[in-house]
Amino acid sequence: MRPFSIAIHGGAGTILKSDMTSDLEQAYARGLEDAVNAGYAVLEEGGSAINAVKAAVVILEDNLLFNAGRGSVFTKKGVQEMDAAIMDGKKLAAGAIAGVRNVRNPIELAAEVMKNSNHVFLSGKGANDFAIKQGVKLEPDEYFFSQFRYDQWKVMRDSDNYSLDHTHQGLEELMKDKKFGTVGAVACDSEGNIAAATSTGGMTNKKYGRIGDSPLIGSGTYANNGTCAISCTGHGEPFICAVAAHDVSAMMEYKNLSLHDAMHEVVMVKLVEMEGEGGMIGVDAQGNISMIFNSAGMYRAMKNSKGDFAVGIYQD
Repeated sequence: MRPFSIAIHGGAGTILKSDMTSDLEQAYARGLEDAVNAGYAVLEEGGSAINAVKAAVVILEDNLLFNAGRGSVFTKKGVQEMDAAIMDGKKLAAGAIAGVRNVRNPIELAAEVMKNSNHVFLSGKGANDFAIKQGVKLEPDEYFFSQFRYDQWKVMRDSDNYSLDHTHQGLEELMKDKKFGTVGAVACDSEGNIAAATSTGGMTNKKYGRIGDSPLIGSGTYANNGTCAISCTGHGEPFICAVAAHDVSAMMEYKNLSLHDAMHEVVMVKLVEMEGEGGMIGVDAQGNISMIFNSAGMYRAMKNSKGDFAVGIYQD
């Protein structure tokens, strides 16, 4: 049996210990641990990497602390619009959805798109119609309400600002940390297959149906058994323009870089030059894991069959 491993993230950004209460820090750590353990349990039982990343992301989507699924932020219209993607490195198969509403676990809908739609990417009402057809669980608007997210939106709803800019009056005290809210997972199973999954509620007060990098195959999510599986979190626009997730794979394939070195080149050099703040998690078919970010922090965790386990929030 080959070594197996999983890594997850819950977003990156200006996450400082000085701004975090002890109770909140513990809550984030518990949420990350629950998610990584859920994914690891699938791998430990001989399950596939694709099922492991889905299981981990479902736990994060169900947790109000993270901007995905239940914890998704409010758009300009005061609703939640969610994006997600999943990719199987064995088959180079992928499924993605954008702008969906009332879907309890967007990552499950993305998986249905991959397996049962004959397409890769569905959006808006069409994606919701497909969710109903496939029996994906829906929830009323009330399920997605959190007072913190609502207060965050209320401060900016009458402006053209969105949540990546926390400098306007009133928001500093409400949310001191500039966070790029995304969740994701990457895994390598005991057969050497790898997979990636990413899910997000996007940006607070976003308008025009904005879509970030998370559901875009090659930008925020990518998996190829021959190289790596990557899930990104950060300011989506630079990650899109950099085709960040696939760029890691390309450097491993064409320059023969290791997973860590390729990720470091993308996150710490290329994205920095583009003023792209955030990070990514990655795994290769040997079960090696790397978690790299150029922001002050990134919610993250990893676990492998060698007995390694870690949960982190801040820069080490």
